[in-house]
Amino acid sequence: MPTKVSEYMTRKVITTSPETGLREAFFLMRDENIRHLPVVNNEGQLVGIVSDRELRRPGWVDESPEIGHEYHLTDEWHIRDVMIRDIVHVRTYDTLTKAISTVLDFQVGAAPVLDKTGQLVGMLSAIDLLMAFQDVLESQKSAKKRKQTA
Repeated sequence: MPTKVSEYMTRKVITTSPETGLREAFFLMRDENIRHLPVVNNEGQLVGIVSDRELRRPGWVDESPEIGHEYHLTDEWHIRDVMIRDIVHVRTYDTLTKAISTVLDFQVGAAPVLDKTGQLVGMLSAIDLLMAFQDVLESQKSAKKRKQTA
């Protein structure tokens, strides 16, 4: 039976709102040791996601062709200004194979996990997928040893 996303996702989800300042979000991510931050509105609905990449180098930095342009992390800019609105997500009941395909196809480092009702219930990161892969390798190794001793 294929392994489901719900078995490997991170259940403790730290979120932010679109009104959060970039500096505040940066320090939240640093303090929580996370690289992806789901953005939820006042009703708790997922409306975006921001990664440390958007905070380090938001798209609007490239609008200025001046070499001397400096990016200062400030709360004058908000998450809504840099968040990704076209959210790549997976579902709790998706297989890990499907989740891996999604992550690879869209080239994302993590995906929010939604339940059957569309509520955010977890995150599935590349690290989570590596842990699943490690478990598969360990399982195969154990099976091979059992076969050799039988």
